[in-house]
Amino acid sequence: MRIASVASAFPKQYFPQRILLEALKQHWGERLANPQRLDRLLTRGGVDGRHLSLPMDAYDHLKTWGQANNAWIEVAQDLGQQAICGALVRLGLAPRDLDALFVVSITGIAAPSLDARLVNRMGLSPNIKRIPIFGLGCVAGAAGIARAADYVRAFPNHLAALLSVELCSLTLQRDDTSMANLISSTLFGDGAAAVIVAGSERDSDGPQVLATRSVFYPDTERVMGWDISEKGFRIVLSAEVPEMVRRHLASDVDTFLADQGLSRADISSWILHTGGPKVLKATEETFGFTNGELAASWECLRRTGNLSSASVLLVLEEVMMRRRPQPGALSLLAAMGPGFCSELLLLRW
Repeated sequence: MRIASVASAFPKQYFPQRILLEALKQHWGERLANPQRLDRLLTRGGVDGRHLSLPMDAYDHLKTWGQANNAWIEVAQDLGQQAICGALVRLGLAPRDLDALFVVSITGIAAPSLDARLVNRMGLSPNIKRIPIFGLGCVAGAAGIARAADYVRAFPNHLAALLSVELCSLTLQRDDTSMANLISSTLFGDGAAAVIVAGSERDSDGPQVLATRSVFYPDTERVMGWDISEKGFRIVLSAEVPEMVRRHLASDVDTFLADQGLSRADISSWILHTGGPKVLKATEETFGFTNGELAASWECLRRTGNLSSASVLLVLEEVMMRRRPQPGALSLLAAMGPGFCSELLLLRW
């Protein structure tokens, strides 16, 4: 199985981080007990700007969760089509060439699901296998590639697409001034990415998926996720997230690599989810990285913020398009997310 192609897509609205934070200050006004918190988040966040699904003033008209979710359905279809088509064009393929479509998102819901809505819109095959996945959050980009690889292992002459669409701005809780919501409101952005995974009987020069590993950490449900109410998605974001990285990620990677007869020294590039500055710093510390091993992740965080499940796919695109390793080199792709859990993939270029 190989990752044949990857492409991202973004809303046309892009704002520097300073403008977004000033808008949040104006909205919350006196309800912000300590407005300087936002300024500190700006200086420490490592994010230059983010994309928004809608013009900034349009968010004032989203009074209910239903209205926000309707916006998610419309924008997600546009970005989903752009991302899938972008990945297919890089291979000289058409939408009807896809045999399976995996869709991951944590920022909106629809029935019929987003994948179903894209069948008619894009001219996908009426026999395409559709696998919508909700609830994995930030880990879903890595998990989605792994599940697509599982699929093409069973059908080696097939092509599977993974689509991630995350429109985090549409989940903003405008009455919530908790620290978790302040962090979420200054870190997460909007965007989409699609990956084409090819079976072994299809021609591709992309990296081969050698092995995958899923790891679940018991009794960690409140580390990260959503509380869902009549107002929609309210962020659950514990200060324990960086500690979960320190406690688990390096040992999980070492065990995973050892099972393949490898060690960290065999890995030439690291494709890691852009969880945020504290998460990336915790990763560097626990792995002992000192030579820019996470430069691609830092760069993607700077440009667009954290895009939840799409983030690791943006890092993958950055590596494939601009930082491609030498043939035969090994990469480790990884993400962590609600559960709490991690997903690891070993790639060979």
